[in-house]
Amino acid sequence: MNEKLNITLPAEELVEVINNRVDAGLYASSSDVLEAAMKLFLADEREHEEAVASVRARIKASLDDPRPNISDEDMDQWIEGLAVKYR
Repeated sequence: MNEKLNITLPAEELVEVINNRVDAGLYASSSDVLEAAMKLFLADEREHEEAVASVRARIKASLDDPRPNISDEDMDQWIEGLAVKYR
């Protein structure tokens, strides 16, 4: 179902971008431009939410890991070993 919205854009530049897309024949109407923009926005939001969920899951897995913690000294040595290896 389509719903008519009355929106005010914060910058004249945005209106110009929309009108340029329609004038160039890339979209049939300003509504089509905004619909495409919203689809991209929502896809980006979903991707961000999935990335955050993945990071949270990895953090939880790390916190739940039963292996003993590594000491600061051991970690420093490991990082220094990597630095030497990849110089």
